[in-house]
Amino acid sequence: MIAKPAWQALLALVLVLAAWLLGPMTVPEADSLANPTASVTFPFVATKPLIYGLLLAAIVLSMTRLSAAARAAILFVGAHGAAWFLLHGIYGFEGTARAPFFLLVAAAWLLAWQCVTLLSSQRPLQRWLDTAYRLLVPAIFGIWILILWEAATRGAGIPFILLPPPTAIGAKLASSIDIIAADVRQTIFKAVIVGYVVGCGAGFAVAILADRVDFLRRGLLPIGNMVSALPIIGVAPIMVIWLGFDWQSKAAVVILMTFFPMLVNTVAGLASTGHMERDLMRTYAAGYWQTLLKLRLPAAAPFIFNALKINSTLALIGAIVAEFFGTPVVGMGFRISAEVGRMNVDMVWAEIAVAAVAGSVFYGAIALIERAVTFWHPSVRGG
Repeated sequence: MIAKPAWQALLALVLVLAAWLLGPMTVPEADSLANPTASVTFPFVATKPLIYGLLLAAIVLSMTRLSAAARAAILFVGAHGAAWFLLHGIYGFEGTARAPFFLLVAAAWLLAWQCVTLLSSQRPLQRWLDTAYRLLVPAIFGIWILILWEAATRGAGIPFILLPPPTAIGAKLASSIDIIAADVRQTIFKAVIVGYVVGCGAGFAVAILADRVDFLRRGLLPIGNMVSALPIIGVAPIMVIWLGFDWQSKAAVVILMTFFPMLVNTVAGLASTGHMERDLMRTYAAGYWQTLLKLRLPAAAPFIFNALKINSTLALIGAIVAEFFGTPVVGMGFRISAEVGRMNVDMVWAEIAVAAVAGSVFYGAIALIERAVTFWHPSVRGG
C-alpha cells in the first residue's frame, strides 16, 4: 500500500534519476568508459549498484504504509549506507567528482532529513526511549554536517591547507593525543576552570553585597557594563605583563570576563521578585537573610544559571585568545597560533574541534544542573 510521499523522497528520487542519466560519477570512470582498452583504475566499480539500490529502496519503502519508526529506520540505513559508499569511493580520487556524485550525496541528505522529521514527530511512551529520540535527532544532524563537509572537500578537491576534511582532522587528532592532552590540561583544567570558579564566585558574592548596599549597586553596575565592552586583545597583554606567561595570567583574563556577567545577572535576578511576595515574607516576620534564602535567591536562580551558561563559553574563548599573547610552549591558544604559522591546518582544526567539544560538554553540564535545580520554573516544567 502506498502512502502520501514526502517531498524529500520525491525530490531525492528526481536527483537519483538525474544522476543515473548523467552517467559516470568521477572523471576516471568517464575516461575508462571512453577508452575501454586503457588500464584505468576508477572508483565505484563495485559499489555503484549498491548506492543506487540503497537510495531507491529507501525512497520506495518510505512511501509505504509502514509505521513511522520502521520508515525512519529504513531511511536511516539507506541514507547513511549510500553516504558511506560514496565517501569511501571518492577517497584517493579527490577533485575528480562529477555532477552525479554530488546529486547522489544530496539525495542521501534529503532522505536523512526525512528520517529526522519522522523521528521528531514520535512521542514514545517509555521515558528512556524519549531521551534516546531527543539525542538521536541532533546526532544525525551533526553527522550530516560532517558528511557534507567531507563530500565537498574531497569531491571538489579543495586544498587541505584551506579546508581539511573531517577524516583528516580526526586522523591528526588521533595521532596527536599526547600533545592535545597537554594543551587541554594547561588551558582548560588550569586557566579556564580556576578563572571560571573564581570569577563566577566573586561576581555572585559582590552581587549579594551590592544588593545589600544601595550605593555599591549604583556604582558597580555602570562599571560592569563598561568592563564587559573591553576587548580581550587589549586586556590579555596587560595581564601577561602583570602576572607572567603561565596560566595565572590567562585565569585573570577569565576572571575579568566572567565576573561582571555574573554580577549583573544576579543583581537583576534578586530584583525580579514582586512587592506582593516580599510583603508576604514580612507578614511572616522574615528578616533580610531569610527572605534572601527562601524567596529571592530561588527567584534569581534562572538569572544565575543564565550567567553561568554564558560564562562557560566566555571562559574558554578568553583563555584561548589570551594565550596568543604569551604562554609557555603548551596550551590550546599557543598551539593554534604556532601551527597556523607552520601551515599545519589539520592540527589547528583538531584543537578547534577539541575546544568545541569541551565547550559543549561544559555548557551541557550546567544546563543539566539547571534543570535539576530549577525544576519548578515554568520553562523547565513546560519542556
